Formats: sequence, C-alpha cells, structure tokens
Amino acid sequence: MPLPPIPRRVKIGDAAAFARTTPRAIRHYHAIGLLAEPERGSDDRRRYGYDDMIRLLWIREMADAGISLDDIRAGFEGTTGIEQSLARLEETLASKAAAIEAQRTAVHRLREAGSPLGLLSPLVSGRLRDLPPGALRSADLDTLLVTERVFGPVGAAVQADRFIVLATHPELRAEEDRLAEAESALDDTVSPDDPRIEDLAVQRCAHEIALVATIDRSGLGEALDDLLDRHDEHDGEEEAEATMGTLEAIGKMPYDFSPARVRYEERVIELLHPADQDSDIPQTC
Repeated sequence: MPLPPIPRRVKIGDAAAFARTTPRAIRHYHAIGLLAEPERGSDDRRRYGYDDMIRLLWIREMADAGISLDDIRAGFEGTTGIEQSLARLEETLASKAAAIEAQRTAVHRLREAGSPLGLLSPLVSGRLRDLPPGALRSADLDTLLVTERVFGPVGAAVQADRFIVLATHPELRAEEDRLAEAESALDDTVSPDDPRIEDLAVQRCAHEIALVATIDRSGLGEALDDLLDRHDEHDGEEEAEATMGTLEAIGKMPYDFSPARVRYEERVIELLHPADQDSDIPQTC
C-alpha cells in the first residue's frame, strides 16, 4: 500500500491541528519568542517543517502539564532547567491538592452537620450534635461563630456548654431572654450613669452564676475536659497558627453598643471577675 503524499512543510492550520492547539496560540508563541517564526512561502504564508513541529509538540505537552510559557522558554534557552520548573510545579500542585482536600473535608462536614452548625469547627459542632433540631437558636450559632473567630475552637467549645444548658433548661432560657430584652433597651437615650445599669448588671451576674452551676451539675465540664485533651494532642499547633490574636480580632468585630451598654458590659465583667477573688465566677454578685 503506497504512502499518502508526505509534505515537507505544512501550513499553520495543519500544524495547529496536529499539535492539538490553535493558529492563534502558535502566533502567540512566535510573539513571545517561544517558537521561531518560519520563513514564508511564495504565497506569503508560514510553512512549518519537522523541527518546528517537534518544538511545537514539546511546548504543548509541557503547557498541558501546567508549566508556564515563561518557564518553558527559560528551559529552552538553558537559563533554567526544565527539571527545576517541574520541581516548582510539583510543589505548587501538592499545595493545591492539600487545599482541595481541606475544602472537601469542610464540605463533607457542612453536609453531615448541616448549615450553619457545620460552619463551626468539629470540636464545637461535636458538642452540639446531640441536641434536637431547633433547640439552638440562630443567634446562638452566630455568637459561637464569632467566639470561635476571636478565641478559637477551644473558647467556642467552652461557650457551647452555655447554649446547651439554655436549650435544655426552659427557666434559664426565659431568664436569658428577659435579660437580653432589657439589655437591648440600653440605647443612646440611656445615660451611662443610669442606676438601672447597676441593677441589670447584678441580675446578669446572678444569671451567669446559675448557668455555670447548672453546667457543673450536668457534667458537661468534665466531658469537655476530656474532649479538649484529645483536641490538644491532634490540633493544637494548627489552631495556634490559624487563630488571629484575641485583641486584634476583638478590635475588628463591630458592635453597635451605646455608651450605656458599654458601661453595662464593663460592670458585668467587674462583678463576675472581681480583682480580689481567685475563682473565675463568684458565688454571689
């Protein structure tokens, strides 16, 4: 069987088709000095020979592997070895693969836990998973999301116990709602010296003491200690790297608090953490 006619040179369209690219791409290779522009024939069209096609195939295979055109050119010119470019590319791909795997893990957690609970770290969402659907309010989850950003998963896991108690003790939830409504009334029309601030701060302090006592009785604190021990063994270093400084994070989170509300929050902290008392939470306010 005789061979078909074998051309010594081919037009740009045929060269592009053979190399699985486009004439526009080949013209770009010419423009950036990656592929020498061949002489034109009598019809003023470029004609590509065997060596041109070999070079074009090299370019396309390396480009398909992810090597940049600049690195390909540097490799051809001998200023940078192709092996160096491949090593850099392999490092980049490994980094991308790790990022993709982290995304897959996050998506899996979102699908498994549901949103917005799945937006929290496994350490925090694991504390809340046994609660019935709807037991946690949207505002509770929002608060946990902010707390985790400021204090990290450990801080949010500690706070999660507070919301577990509120979700399972209606009388404490009712008192929380009453206090929250009174706190929201501390707007710009209220003076920071208003005596109601002190009275409300004392009530909030008493409520927080009741919450802590309920947490202690429930055994949540002991279970959390065990969980945190396991967490420290596996995730401590990554968490330290990922968590923004607490003061920096607090300074970047806006709250529309009036001067009266700011004074109230300060007074609550003073009552809960008196300077001359060793325990974190006082027995009385």
